[in-house]
Amino acid sequence: MGRGEDREGVAAAGGFFWSYTDEPHATRRRLILSKYPQIKQLFGPDHSAFFKISGVVLLQLGTGALLHDAGWLKIFLVAYFFGSFLNQNLFLAIHELSHNLAFSTPVYNRWLGIFANLPVGVPMSVTFQKYHLEHHRFQGVDGIDMDVPSLTEVRLVKNMIAKTIWVFLQLFFYAFRPLFLKPKPPGIWEFINFSVQIALDVSMVYFFGWKALAYLILSSFLGGGMHPMAAHFISEHYVFNPDQETYSYYGPLNYLAWHVGYHNEHHDFPRIPGNKLYKVKEIAPEFYDSLASYRSWSQIIYMYIMDRTVGPFSRMKRKSSKAE
Repeated sequence: MGRGEDREGVAAAGGFFWSYTDEPHATRRRLILSKYPQIKQLFGPDHSAFFKISGVVLLQLGTGALLHDAGWLKIFLVAYFFGSFLNQNLFLAIHELSHNLAFSTPVYNRWLGIFANLPVGVPMSVTFQKYHLEHHRFQGVDGIDMDVPSLTEVRLVKNMIAKTIWVFLQLFFYAFRPLFLKPKPPGIWEFINFSVQIALDVSMVYFFGWKALAYLILSSFLGGGMHPMAAHFISEHYVFNPDQETYSYYGPLNYLAWHVGYHNEHHDFPRIPGNKLYKVKEIAPEFYDSLASYRSWSQIIYMYIMDRTVGPFSRMKRKSSKAE
């Protein structure tokens, strides 16, 4: 299907793919639950989340402390080959917590998210939840879903070199896009998140020096750029097949990524924690086996950069029903 053609309610115009049907997940959720109501038994928190998050936070902060007087090359190598995996793990733990999947009481999830945020180096857990829940409710809706790249990105990122730079910096685009396009006034929880994070950063510098903090921030930057773990940003919703707007990844890195690779399953059932999403596919395979999916996140980055027909514009968008 070429851009500009119509097929099953999808058209390509202005660079993006435009859908004139509802997002697919609510419909598939209803169909699956009507056939397999036992899936509701998977709903609820992952009671091991607190212990897993605590272990990673302490391990990453401890690693930063141990590297306080290391050379910059060693800090870079440890950050890329070790710390980046830990910080992406924590970023995706924050994603889990944004859906209240560690505790039944929402405020406990928010506090755990602020704790999980500590090794990331910059405050983001509270703000992330605000925008991410809109991504689920209004997937692809123009002007609301801030997961979709901006027109500026589409206009600037048009060739292999630009896409390579974009991949290196995609974490910055992901973080700052909503702040420029759809800023939300901060509340008390953003202030708490900011205060706790700055207190941790200052403490790291005071007790262990600037290199300890630099290691944490470098781990976040490297893990969110040209890195296998960061490929989930691309694999989840970038359209390689015009008939499909959400894609799952079934490779081994799911074990480090809170199984966020099961992304069709996650959008279909956001109340199911990551460690149980594989059961959705096992119970209802006929709903997922026919969908395109991935086995390698590294391959996704290569495909994204090398394929001239793919770029920031390769996203499905739809108009808000309120505007119709």
